[in-house]
Amino acid sequence: MVPDTGELTAAILAMPRLIALDLSIPAHMLGSHPGYRVLICGADPVAGVTPTHDLSAADEADILIVPGYDDPELPLPAAFLDTVRAAADRGARVVAICTGAFALADAGVLDGREATTHWQFLDRLRELHPGVRVRENRLFVQDGRILTSAGGGAAIDACLHLISADFGVAAADEAGKGVVAAPARGGEQPQYVEARTPARADLSPTRDWVLANLGEPITVARLAERSNLSRRTFVRHFEQETGLPPMRWVTLQRLFGARRLLERSDWPVERIAAATGFGTAANFRVIFRREVGLTPSGYRRSRVALRG
Repeated sequence: MVPDTGELTAAILAMPRLIALDLSIPAHMLGSHPGYRVLICGADPVAGVTPTHDLSAADEADILIVPGYDDPELPLPAAFLDTVRAAADRGARVVAICTGAFALADAGVLDGREATTHWQFLDRLRELHPGVRVRENRLFVQDGRILTSAGGGAAIDACLHLISADFGVAAADEAGKGVVAAPARGGEQPQYVEARTPARADLSPTRDWVLANLGEPITVARLAERSNLSRRTFVRHFEQETGLPPMRWVTLQRLFGARRLLERSDWPVERIAAATGFGTAANFRVIFRREVGLTPSGYRRSRVALRG
């Protein structure tokens, strides 16, 4: 929840063996949004980064971000782990990027929780911390107030997820434009795909058609026909390109579209349901609440409160 000041404090740890890229992405993306005050917290300069605040400044942060670091099997100094543990204990959101998940696990924050990390370290995380429910090949995983993500570009997705949760899909859209990234990648999408889809089978035109026609009746058969592929071949290529079954991908895009309309328009729920392909308002409410955790009207009220 955004405090009455309208500004959230995000503290990013600058720990030993820091991977600078994993710090610079959230520092830039959250620091570019007026709703966040970003602190770089640590003791000494590391990886070309000079902390702006000492470690104690993280004690009052609404969001604590733990970037990736090299040799994650080696423990971090106790002061950093204490900071992670204290943030989780007081109910702050804790975000791990890449191997930052190891710090959360070392602090006991991930015990019994679902989490992910860079695919190269999944087995090691599982071996060192058997109490963590490690999820394979996910961009990011949210379990309550704990968010863990893969490395590299997945840090962008995690930041866009935070911005969307705090300030709405429209704000995430704008932040995505700033880093030339699509904001509509959910955490369940994979870090990688095993096979590259042949260029001749590129399905981006079909996906573009879906985005422009969310209110239309959309079936796998219709999408396969538009792609000039058999149903079986279409499904295989679609999953290779997106990592998701076709209709799951369509549902996620409809939800993103509905959230934008709830934030930006005064359309009634019935009109939004029709425009985004959910059919009846009743069906829309059931799916929206299941996926987002709020009713459409409740979501709209929460976004209005953030703006107001």
